[in-house]
Formats: sequence, structure tokens, C-alpha cells
Amino acid sequence: MTEIASYTSSLARSRASQANENRPDVFVLAGREWDLLVGVFAPVHSPTTAVAMELLGLPEARDPDRDQDPDTGLAFRGDGTFLEIGAGTGVIAVSAALAGCARVVATDISAQAVRNTAMNADRHGVADRLVSLHGDLFDAVGDEERFDTVYWHSNYVLAPDEYEYQADHERAYVDPGYRAHRRYLAEAPGLLTEGGTVLLQFSERGDLGLLRRLAEECGRTLRPVRRRDLTEGDETVELVLYEVCMKN
Repeated sequence: MTEIASYTSSLARSRASQANENRPDVFVLAGREWDLLVGVFAPVHSPTTAVAMELLGLPEARDPDRDQDPDTGLAFRGDGTFLEIGAGTGVIAVSAALAGCARVVATDISAQAVRNTAMNADRHGVADRLVSLHGDLFDAVGDEERFDTVYWHSNYVLAPDEYEYQADHERAYVDPGYRAHRRYLAEAPGLLTEGGTVLLQFSERGDLGLLRRLAEECGRTLRPVRRRDLTEGDETVELVLYEVCMKN
């Protein structure tokens, strides 16, 4: 798929999700009910969130009827601190708290998504250890805060550098010029505790060559941790969870 076709089809998926007459106020994922606000990415319309839960090893996502990789444990420190970038409805952040994380911070550039995450933290009884913050990537995170795990399920489709978002919802689908990816690669390791881990979920729909070049420019390398296939309509793509490592 060409870059132009890839980003335009992703924007079409964004519009279709927003306009879907069957878009619910509450949806079920991983055996739990979740609130869904208008304008927020809808996991019910795309399997990417469910696959993300598998990649992270969250126990609710494991399918007993499907063959699993031998490595099915959590991909992050389960009793540590967890920062999620681009939390959306908060499914991943809330599930991390439910899996045992002592403190979870979830950020999103969409104020509506921030409210949605807070609603779902309250719904599932983890509001005492999950805070939802409004800001672009790390802008809302305190300068002194450090985390055992920093995670982003990125908007991996590359849009032209000059593209201007028409709605916040599109930010979940495309990244013009990979500006957000460059910033994540450069800044995320600075928010880690000693021995902490930066995780980035990416897809073959994205430009892996460009991502690796950006990582190189930032003094980072990408180590594949886990892979899963995702089927969306007639298309099957691979999602990969990478660890962002400091280059030796």
C-alpha cells in the first residue's frame, strides 16, 4: 500500500467510526464493560486494542481457544508504575491498574478521551491509583515523575508532513511526518526509573524504515518483544510491540 493510500484509508476509517450509527455508549472488551464518549477512538470498531492487550500480556485478553506464544506473561512490571500515552477510552491503563500496577498515569491530547479514561477508572474501581491527564505526549507529566514502564500504542500510519488534523479523532490514526514518533523516541527514555522499559506498539501499516532511522537519529534501537496478527475487514496485518533501547 502506498503512503498516500495508507493514510487516506486510515482517515476514512476514522470518519466511518465516528459516523457509525451503531456506535455504542458502552461496549464490552476483555470480559468487562467500558464507557465510550463521542469523539473518542472506539475499540469496538477496531481490534487493535484487543491485540494490544495480548501483546502486553494482560490476563483478561488471553483466549483459551487459541494457541498462545510461550511468553504470555506481562510485558511490563506488574507491580510498578505505568505511563500510557494516548489512552483513549482508558482500556489499557485501567487494565494495567487491575493487573497490579501501583500507580498508572494516562495522558491524551483529547480532553474528551481524558474524561473517558477517568470514567472507566471509576467504573472499575481503580481511580485511587490511576490519574488521567490532558496533554500532548508528555506535556502534562511532571518534570520529576519517573515510571517503570512507558507505553504508547502509536498512530503508526504516516501522513504527509503538511497534513493538518480536521478533528482530534484523526490523531488516533495518523501521524504527519512522524513528528510524534520522533518525540516519543527522543523523550520517553528520560521518564524511566532505573531499569525501566519504554514500549512502542507499531504495525506494518506504518513506515518501519523511517521509524528505525528516527530511532538511530535519537540514539535508540528497536527490539521486537512480541508480534500478533490483526485481521480488519479483508486485510491482515502484523502488530509488533517494540522495546525502545538506548544505543550502545
